Amino acid sequence: MKKQTSIAKLMSTDGLQHAGYLAVAKTRAKVLKVFSYVIPIRRPMLFVGETSCEELCDMLISEGNTNVFIVTDAVLNKLGIPAKVTDYLDTKNISYKLYDGVMPDPTFKVIEEGLRQSLEAECDSIIAIGGGSVIDAAKMIAMSQGNNCQPKQLIGILKARKPSVPLYCVPTTAGTGSEATLGAVVSDDTTHQKSLSIDPRMVPLAAAIDPVIMKGMPAHITADTGIDVLTHALEAWMSVNASVETDYYAASAVKSVMHYLPLAYKDGGDLKAREEMGIAAHYGGIAFNKAGLGYVHAIAHQLGAYYSIPHGRANAIVLPYVLDVNRDASKKRLASLAKKTGMIKEGQTIGSDSNITDDFITQVRYLIKTLNINPTVKGMKTSDFDSIAKAAAKEVSDTYAVPTYLSASEIKEILIKIKQASDEQVDQAKNSDKVA
Repeated sequence: MKKQTSIAKLMSTDGLQHAGYLAVAKTRAKVLKVFSYVIPIRRPMLFVGETSCEELCDMLISEGNTNVFIVTDAVLNKLGIPAKVTDYLDTKNISYKLYDGVMPDPTFKVIEEGLRQSLEAECDSIIAIGGGSVIDAAKMIAMSQGNNCQPKQLIGILKARKPSVPLYCVPTTAGTGSEATLGAVVSDDTTHQKSLSIDPRMVPLAAAIDPVIMKGMPAHITADTGIDVLTHALEAWMSVNASVETDYYAASAVKSVMHYLPLAYKDGGDLKAREEMGIAAHYGGIAFNKAGLGYVHAIAHQLGAYYSIPHGRANAIVLPYVLDVNRDASKKRLASLAKKTGMIKEGQTIGSDSNITDDFITQVRYLIKTLNINPTVKGMKTSDFDSIAKAAAKEVSDTYAVPTYLSASEIKEILIKIKQASDEQVDQAKNSDKVA
C-alpha cells in the first residue's frame, strides 16, 4: 500500500514537480559537499573571557592595522557597549570611526552607507560589535571594500575576487554564530526578501566571546537567539553532509544549549552560562559552515520577511514541526545525538530509536515552552503560502543537504499548522481577557 501511495504521488502533477526538484536538490547537495571539503574554510582565532576584547584588539594591532571602522547598532551604542573596545583602542592610540546605522535584517542601503563611511575615513580594518545583523553587515562592508565593488555584486557563491578587509568580531548575542561562518544575509530594501553571499574569505580573522558584554542581553532575546543556536546545531547534525568534525561541534552546541540556555534566561548575570552559550553559538556556526542548514531556516527566513518576526523566534516556531517531519528519516541520528548529549531518561530503552527520538523532540518542545517564546505569527495569510513555500523550497534546493526533501504542498502543511496554532493562541488570549 505504501509503495502504491508513493507511485500515485509521483504520478500527480505535484509529484512530478517534486521528483524534478528532488533530483536537482540532491545533485546540488553533492556539489556543496565537495565544495565544503575541497575549499578550505578558516576558523577565526577565538578569545574567550572577560579580557577577550582586549586580546582581540591586541591581535588587530599586531597585524599592523591603525585605523579601525567599528560597525554596531544604535541601541548598543546608546548602552555604551562599544566602549569596552573603543576605550582600549584609545589607550593604544589607534584611530577609529564608529558606524551605528545597522538595523535588524540589514538592507543594501545600510551596508552601502557603512561602506561609504569606511572608505571616506580610509579605514584599514573592521570590528563588528553586535548580533548577527551587525556581523553580517560588517562582513559585506569588509568584502565590498576589499574587492572595490558594491554589495549587490557579492550576492551568490564565490563572487569575490579578493580577500576582505581584515575583519574582527565581538558578538553581543549568543545566537547566529555569524562570527564563525562564511556567509552573510542581506535584505532587499523594498521587498525585504533575503539574499545570501557565501565565500570562505568572508570568515572573520578573530572573535571575542565576552560574557560581560552578553550579560545585559534581555531575557526574551536570550531565548530567541539561544534557540537559533540549537537550530543551527540540529540542522547541521541532521544534514546529509554531516561529518565526524561537524558532528563534534553540533553535539557540543546542543548539549550546552539544553543545559545553559535555561540558566542564562533565568539569570542574565550568570557569566558561566553566558560564556558557555557564546561558545555554543560559535560551535554551531562551525558545524553548519560545512554541513549546512535546512527547512527550519528556509521557512523562518520567509516568515521573517513576510511578517517581521525576529529570526530566532521564527526558528523556535518552525523547529518542532520540521523535527516532526524529519522524525522517520532522522530517528537513528537523533537517537544517537540524544545518547551523546545525555538527553535520555533514566531507564529508557536504549535500543528504541523511535522512543528516544520522540522523547528528544518532546524535550526540545519543552525547552521552547519554558523560555516563554511567543509561538504566534500575527497576520498570517493563506494567500501567502504558495509564495512562501516556493521560496523556502528554492533556498533548500540551492543551499542545503537535508534528510527529507519536501514538496511545496508539504511545506504548506507546516504553514497551515503554524497558522492554526497561532489562531488558537489568539482565541485563548481573547477568551482569557473576557473572563478577566
